[in-house]
Amino acid sequence: MAIIPGVLSPVSNVIDGIVPEKYSIKIQEALIRSGMYVKASDLITLCISAGIVFALLAVALSLVIGTNIILGIIIGFILPPVLIGIWIFFMMERRVDAIEQGTPDLLRQVASLLRAGVGLETALEDVSKHGKGPLNDELKRAVIEIKIGSTFDEAIISMGERLKSKNLDRTFRMILEGRRTGGSLSDVIETVAEDLRAVLALKRERKANVMMSVMFLIIAAIVAAPLALGMIMTYSGFIAALGKVNPLAEVAGTAAGGYIIIHSIIAGLLIGIVMYGSARKGVKYSLLLAPAAYVIFYVIKTFAVGFLGAG
Repeated sequence: MAIIPGVLSPVSNVIDGIVPEKYSIKIQEALIRSGMYVKASDLITLCISAGIVFALLAVALSLVIGTNIILGIIIGFILPPVLIGIWIFFMMERRVDAIEQGTPDLLRQVASLLRAGVGLETALEDVSKHGKGPLNDELKRAVIEIKIGSTFDEAIISMGERLKSKNLDRTFRMILEGRRTGGSLSDVIETVAEDLRAVLALKRERKANVMMSVMFLIIAAIVAAPLALGMIMTYSGFIAALGKVNPLAEVAGTAAGGYIIIHSIIAGLLIGIVMYGSARKGVKYSLLLAPAAYVIFYVIKTFAVGFLGAG
């Protein structure tokens, strides 16, 4: 699937030859994990093109409102890659969640086929041919890997590693262990499916129980801290407008903005720990809270002085 117009195809080809292969492969794997089946070089080309356009827009905006042009160019150029990166991260997390939710039902189908006398590899292939969605896509990839020479164990383990889900990795390893021990594999898979279903239900229950704590962290990150520091900076600006200049006011503004960003990032990580027991899961919240909190802080700091002056 192409995401860039034909006129930019030569640029994409050049980037394909410049970017080291190991980084290109990592980006490609991240795109596949997110469900975006596009070339890594095409995405990089899109980021660079959008960055140039946004940088030019930032220059025009800086000239209109009188802000630092260099800072505007930097922000404009890095904004598209950051936004695209955030989008890919969210798509990856959403896709893994969808795969986790669908795995118990898929395992029960496999167990039913095994009881009917079908082999495990054949059962997986049969199941992969029916239905749609990210889980079926991953299963089809595992079946293809087996057909081109990978062992069954390698294909299943690589699927768990590719998705970076502890629940799925644990589930697949339990199935492989049951296969090695030589017991009733259909019973093992049925038990594993019920175990995974219980884990996911417990996960949903924990989310519901901690929602008040999460809301408190969100309010503290994007309302309380930006509002408090923004009003402090507004008051300092108002006092400066009356002729009582504070030499630390400009430095204090930068420090307050940095604190807002750091505070929001930490709040996002804490949300991940509270909801999922993993700080890595909170990265997606940090990526949303930090810019939102800083925008609120900047708006209050910039425009509230006018209201004080009018009063």
